[in-house]
Amino acid sequence: MTLKKKSFLLLFVLFLLGFLIPQRFTMPVEGATKSSYHPDSFWFYPWGKSITHKGVDIFAKNGTNVRSSTSGLVIYTRQLSMGGNVVLVLGPKWRLHYYAHLQDIKTSQFSWLDKNEILSTIGTSGNAKGKAPHLHYSIATPIPYFWRLDSDKQAWIKIFYLNPIVYLEE
Repeated sequence: MTLKKKSFLLLFVLFLLGFLIPQRFTMPVEGATKSSYHPDSFWFYPWGKSITHKGVDIFAKNGTNVRSSTSGLVIYTRQLSMGGNVVLVLGPKWRLHYYAHLQDIKTSQFSWLDKNEILSTIGTSGNAKGKAPHLHYSIATPIPYFWRLDSDKQAWIKIFYLNPIVYLEE
């Protein structure tokens, strides 16, 4: 077998293994409950510049710990204009967990987080300035879920997002 074929086979096996890793989900905001977020906020329209709300806002006091909802690799820690201080974690099933409006980032890029490990604190950074402190949490997938196509606003984008509320309430 050539090196090229071996490399492709290894990547393919790693890709498949990513789907087999159990997700074991947990609430990312310390002490939060179902009453800390609105159950119908995912894919809410209209929602400011982003048109549709692609996640859930979990409200808590400023400085409350934000924990990783799954184990995974931190692939991005930066400041963005809308999200403010953000952390992006690549978790099981190749899902991207996006944490935004953070106060302090307590992890670094390319580090490994275990489920429940503190990655930040609740804040009001980005376009959440002047609003109640909260975590904007969303789950995206680089592999489109075509069966989710419907007539919703921005339906073509919806195939790349999962409703995090479903996982929070498991």
